[in-house]
Amino acid sequence: QVQLVESGGGSVQPGGSLTLSCTYSRTTFTPFYTMGWYRQAPGQQRELVAIVGFGGTTTYADSVKGRFTISKDDAKKVIYLHMISLKPEDTAVYQCNVNGLGGSWGQGTQVTVSS
Repeated sequence: QVQLVESGGGSVQPGGSLTLSCTYSRTTFTPFYTMGWYRQAPGQQRELVAIVGFGGTTTYADSVKGRFTISKDDAKKVIYLHMISLKPEDTAVYQCNVNGLGGSWGQGTQVTVSS
């Protein structure tokens, strides 16, 4: 079993920055093929934001390229999402994820970008 706990969400003005953290733990050995972040805005479908693969390859949504950076610290068991130049359209609940849509999910953290 994998447990994921997000933190770092909040409210910020357009152009601001936030860093989300996801602390993970597992009670059984579960290989992590992908680790990353998804988001869901009100009335919209959940979408991939950024993921990092087993070999370190990163994938980003076109809408966040150049503004968001995903990273992880295996020693601390944390996945980060550093977000800059935030826009109102980045407002959503951000969820940490391991191993894709059929994998494990955190409870989510709200990010609100508004003036």
